[in-house]
Amino acid sequence: MSPIFHLALLSDWQAAQRAGSYTISTRGRSLAEVGFIHASRADQWTGVRDRFYSDVTAPMVLLQIDPALLDVPVLDEPPAPGATETFPHVYGPLPVSAVVKAIPLDRPAHEAAAPSVPSAPSVPTVRPPESFSRAYFREMFFNLAVGSIVLVVGTSGMALGATLPGDAGPAVGGILGVALGAVLAVRVYRYRFPRTGR
Repeated sequence: MSPIFHLALLSDWQAAQRAGSYTISTRGRSLAEVGFIHASRADQWTGVRDRFYSDVTAPMVLLQIDPALLDVPVLDEPPAPGATETFPHVYGPLPVSAVVKAIPLDRPAHEAAAPSVPSAPSVPTVRPPESFSRAYFREMFFNLAVGSIVLVVGTSGMALGATLPGDAGPAVGGILGVALGAVLAVRVYRYRFPRTGR
């Protein structure tokens, strides 16, 4: 999927890095006011800068966005009724993790480096904190996996015990299997959460 681009004031981008998401639609307008974030394709951003940002003297950055990292819709739409050219519109907050490169624009638009120039330095991004629901489900599945170890090893012990002579074989094998499974589960749990010195 081709990257899309958004022109941003450096101060707005730095604020977004602290907050975890970018919510400016366009110059002087927020996502809440407009309903989407204006973006451009690689061949469009210089025209947008010439038309709407030519008088800006504050530092700016060109945000290169990977649409595959977005969890909100991106629609190609005309910027105004009757326009024939379409632009990508991002319908929701832009997570800073979806910005793969922030290219400083400290020269006039006609002299600015194209996004593909490899030597263009990028402003480091800050990953947003993990959401509660994602952390909860990650830990829940880890605990289910640890419990499954006990179940699988215990069942295997019963199956092996069934091969022993006598009626007590499956019970003895099951008890030994559960004990071995519990030992393995504890080792896995301690590997994931090592004990710190007291």
